[in-house]
Amino acid sequence: MGGETDRIGATVTSAEARSALQWWLDAGVDTMVQEQPRDWLKPPPGPSAPNAPAPVANVSQPSHDTLAELQSWLASSAELPLASTTARRILPHGPEQAAVMLLSDAPALEDFAAGQPIGGDAWQLALRMLRAIGIAADDAYSASLSCFHAPGARMSEADRQACAELARRHIGLVEPRRLILFGDGPSLALLGKRLVEARGHVHKVEGVRTVATFHPRHLIKRPLDKSLAWRDLLLLMEDQA
Repeated sequence: MGGETDRIGATVTSAEARSALQWWLDAGVDTMVQEQPRDWLKPPPGPSAPNAPAPVANVSQPSHDTLAELQSWLASSAELPLASTTARRILPHGPEQAAVMLLSDAPALEDFAAGQPIGGDAWQLALRMLRAIGIAADDAYSASLSCFHAPGARMSEADRQACAELARRHIGLVEPRRLILFGDGPSLALLGKRLVEARGHVHKVEGVRTVATFHPRHLIKRPLDKSLAWRDLLLLMEDQA
């Protein structure tokens, strides 16, 4: 408390001011004062809102012959695990045959705000992790086990199995050279092991060299685990015997 109290009334540097301003811009603040209060945390209108485009009808057995077809299905299907009228989609991004594919758990609020599977400070840390092993941001493919941000929803075992099957198909179509599973969710779904058991070993998923490690969001909260994550990344990049 003392450290925070000492900062009250302190002069704000230009760098701090720019950082604060950028944060507000990223959050969508576009005016200093409004006549009516605005809920900045309220999600954007869903598909049922007026003037929103109608969702594309889903088919029971979609064709996933190409990555583009799979991505289109992820963007439109009403039958995906955890799909609901209140859930919001966050779609994957990146190139085919990427140097690495990042697979994280269901998107959190900051991911939803950024509109990508890993967003905010966690994405910036993920980029630094990639740079440390010589991989550029545009050579990484990022996806999540479930493409829905659904606060309060719990993934059942049936949901996890369905997500795992879809993730395996996704990996097969992306054809990455390496795969990183971020956190417990992807590790359980694709390796059948919790992260604490899966870490420190090389795995194969759809023939792709794979490691499981901490989600960048976890590393922000627990920086002491960064050294363990670094070992996982080095293991991933070792030459295959």
